[in-house]
Amino acid sequence: MNADPIHSALGRMRRAVFGAPRDVNDPGIFHTMALVPLLAWIGLGADGLSSSAYGPDESFRALGEHTYLAVFLCFATAFTVFVISYAYSQVIERFPSGGGGYVVATKLLGRPAGVVSGCALLVDYILTVTVSIAAGGDAIFSMLPPGWQGGKMGVEITVLVLLIVLNLRGIKESVTALTPIFALFVLTHLVLIIGGIATHAHRIPQLTHQVVTGVHHGMSTLGFGGLLLIFLRAYSMGGGTYTGIEAVSNGMQIMREPHVQTGKRTMLYMAVSLAFTATGIMLLYLLFAVAPAEGKTLNAVLVEAFAGTWQVGDLAVGKWFIVATLASEGALLFVAAQTGFIDGPRVMANMAVDSWLPHRFASLSDRLTSKDGVLLMGVAAIAVLVAMGGRVDALVVMYAINVFVGFTLSNVGMCRFWVKNRAEQPAWARKIVIHVIGAVLCAGILCVTVYEKFTQGAWLTIVITGIAVALCVLVARHYRLVGEKLAALGAEFADLPTEDRHGGEPVADQPTAVMLVGRYGGVGIHSLLAMQKMFPGYFKNVVFVSVAVVDSGSFKGVDDVQALRASVAAALAEYVTLAKRLGWNATSATGTGIDPANEITRICIELSRTYPRVMYFAGKLVFQRENWTQRILHNETAYQVERRLQWKGLAMTVIPLRIRDRAS
Repeated sequence: MNADPIHSALGRMRRAVFGAPRDVNDPGIFHTMALVPLLAWIGLGADGLSSSAYGPDESFRALGEHTYLAVFLCFATAFTVFVISYAYSQVIERFPSGGGGYVVATKLLGRPAGVVSGCALLVDYILTVTVSIAAGGDAIFSMLPPGWQGGKMGVEITVLVLLIVLNLRGIKESVTALTPIFALFVLTHLVLIIGGIATHAHRIPQLTHQVVTGVHHGMSTLGFGGLLLIFLRAYSMGGGTYTGIEAVSNGMQIMREPHVQTGKRTMLYMAVSLAFTATGIMLLYLLFAVAPAEGKTLNAVLVEAFAGTWQVGDLAVGKWFIVATLASEGALLFVAAQTGFIDGPRVMANMAVDSWLPHRFASLSDRLTSKDGVLLMGVAAIAVLVAMGGRVDALVVMYAINVFVGFTLSNVGMCRFWVKNRAEQPAWARKIVIHVIGAVLCAGILCVTVYEKFTQGAWLTIVITGIAVALCVLVARHYRLVGEKLAALGAEFADLPTEDRHGGEPVADQPTAVMLVGRYGGVGIHSLLAMQKMFPGYFKNVVFVSVAVVDSGSFKGVDDVQALRASVAAALAEYVTLAKRLGWNATSATGTGIDPANEITRICIELSRTYPRVMYFAGKLVFQRENWTQRILHNETAYQVERRLQWKGLAMTVIPLRIRDRAS
């Protein structure tokens, strides 16, 4: 049977699921994929807004019998939201290309702080996905019969798989598809908060009296210090409320131009909506005297108390409102997992560019998404969800710790920036204040959370993050040692003959060597001289081929892609100059793409039509002891191109460049 129809059918199915490929050479692609503030608020702000489903709940429960302190928690929560948001707005101004906490820590505190911040963010974003899905499942199943609880894990895993597919299609597509859920959440919670306060406004004097009486009683029995400790513990346990605030500064690359204004407006939307929702829900807990109920979240108890008696004739309007509110809350928590899928792969890409992670994590798919990062985020989130049994209380503790590691490092880094640049920044004293306050608040919440919850999951987060840091250090060491070897190889070719043999332009019917090269240096020069040694005097023409590979590091705008092309063209010009000086007729060919193997193969096939007597060469790092780690850390482009060209009947030789064990 001819396999073409099968391949064609599989191709159509793949396109239907993941969408048609995008053209990276289209200058308008950046505008098409970028998000306006409203969509950015949905895609990146859903994480922050959805935390109102579990942050106030955890904080209120931690008060125990001292619920009157919730009034002060409302003020503290709103204050903290605006402090952290304003601090990250300044991060957006200073780092408009994105990267958030990782870039801030790396550039302002050094690479060691950067890798800690980066690993904390990666673990954080995996937990963002996991917590959001688990909390969403809790919200949905809070309104279902207890006998249905057994299906919760299956539903959560199914939602995770669907989100993976959506994000492989593209960020804007995934955000647009989830917009109705976000809109329903905002509408139902506006009705809940405004309606709840309005209908129970008559209880405010009574509540005020309860707060005053409660404080006096607490002071007399526990003292100021004891009462303060209870408050601080509850404040810290509600640290999940602030998760997701940093997402906007991490995702600046997907913002519509002008990036800074779009990012700051998105941050404002998120801060106002989160502060309003979290403090409003906390206040309603008091007004409605909400108490924990078996198998239900506090929000579920609150909504039932608010709307449970609504009736219009024979129609139980309240029941439908409860269903809509809890369903939208659960669904928004699923949407909030988007933040992990949007920002997690971007952090991986930034770390891959800096050689903390395998370089493949900076690669883009044909849909211009970080495919490897999305898949890793999804698989890791499923693993954590299953391992922790979907327990939101344990997951929130793990989640909050790394969030505040990133918050603290970012604020400390910005403090250092303002102090270091105070001579050039007249307003530095005013601007540093917000970061000092932010650093103190975030470090305080971090320390209390670790102390209180160390045996309940905090230790596991510290261990996992530590392992991630250790692995990143090993990866960076490998790339550094290989880089040193290649630099030494390049130095060996510094004294090439200076006599100019005046090579010219290639002649089509002469024997032609096509050299696949990257940046100008030892690997390419070694391959060129090795080819000459293998076929002395045979080849008259040399054509150098290289591709401007657009990855996450360069896919930021038209100017970045053009700069990448110019860099590749400059490297090829150096190779052509060297080859002509050595006596060959030489030229070059280049292209732009996201998959180097595909683009190189296309160029090589075109060259075979121009130069019928052609043979292809490429250099490849070969390690003394090959293992699976090398296949992860280094690409197999040369072998992929070789297989494809051989299938077309074209000869290619891969020239080995040996790297000894010390670098492997």
